[in-house]
Amino acid sequence: MNVVVAIDSFKGSLSSLEAGQAVKDAVLACVPSPNVTVCPMADGGEGTVEALSQGRKVKHVKVTVKGPRLTPVEATYSIIEESQTAVIEMAAASGITLVPPHLRNPLETTTYGVGEMMIDALERGCRKLIIGIGGSATNDGGVGMLTALGYAFLDKEGHPIPLGGKGLEHLCSISAEGVHPALFDATILVACDVENPLCGENGCSAIYGPQKGATPDTIKKMDAWLECYANIARTISPTANKDYPGAGAAGGLGFAFLAFTPAVLDKGVDIVLQESHIEDVIKTADIVVTGEGRLDGQSVMGKAPIGVAKLAKKHGKKVIAFCGCVGDGAEACHAHGIDAFFPILRRVTTLEEALDIPTAYANLKDTAYEVFRLWQMG
Repeated sequence: MNVVVAIDSFKGSLSSLEAGQAVKDAVLACVPSPNVTVCPMADGGEGTVEALSQGRKVKHVKVTVKGPRLTPVEATYSIIEESQTAVIEMAAASGITLVPPHLRNPLETTTYGVGEMMIDALERGCRKLIIGIGGSATNDGGVGMLTALGYAFLDKEGHPIPLGGKGLEHLCSISAEGVHPALFDATILVACDVENPLCGENGCSAIYGPQKGATPDTIKKMDAWLECYANIARTISPTANKDYPGAGAAGGLGFAFLAFTPAVLDKGVDIVLQESHIEDVIKTADIVVTGEGRLDGQSVMGKAPIGVAKLAKKHGKKVIAFCGCVGDGAEACHAHGIDAFFPILRRVTTLEEALDIPTAYANLKDTAYEVFRLWQMG
């Protein structure tokens, strides 16, 4: 029996690899002579580096960069040696988990460290960059990243604007004279799991600003500043499009990539599936296992389990999913390739207890064991 396990992380608890191992342990305990292949999975956020590095010869690079509040952080990315491809998670330099809740304020946070990571990769000879942009603490329109790459964002007196979302209030002009010469020699794939525009009621400020510490007044100001930024961007980049799906990803970082770099935005799960070559192992599977921390009606909007299920259905495979909990509308997953899903909680518990890694591991393993016992009976 060939089982392929491609589960996204249970955020705040199990990593993708840990969740996959829990299912593998269950299968080995109840299925005679199984062949279980665990494929780490991600949708462009946490776990993207791990998912694309698995099974390959990679070099892990640590670089000290400016964190979201400008204090130094040690960020790690990977280089796939056979292709000199850098795999970067923006959250390693500018992620919301790097900022304590009481200090979260998108006026003060910057994506500068993301640009520093890109420069480091380019100067090591990488000419293909895969960048996951989930989990940001920022709303600076990607200006911090672009500043690190050599763009100049200037106020009315020709001075550089401050880093952070607050700097956009003062933006009057943009110069590309100092851009790093290797930037436009690179292929850049940006893994993006949202389709929000840059501005407006569905833009990054309105939708994601609150979780990053923005007040209602701050949201209105940031949205207006980003609108002006987009208009100024068109003076040096006629293709700059604030309404492009994903332009609002990571506080406008998607817009920055589209307008000022040779990047292509795509669904994170599609990039991971393509670059990891998981289709090769799915072709020979008897059953495919996927899942994530929460399945609900939003899961069908580009989340990792649906991407895995879609690929599995291309080859006529049965697909089951495990999740920490089930939300409203999860039944929609059935129409998108998941034949059945199973929440793993086995008793009433607190959130803290449910997220405890040993507890979550045991719950997932025990639930998977019962499901595969039933599969064996069938």
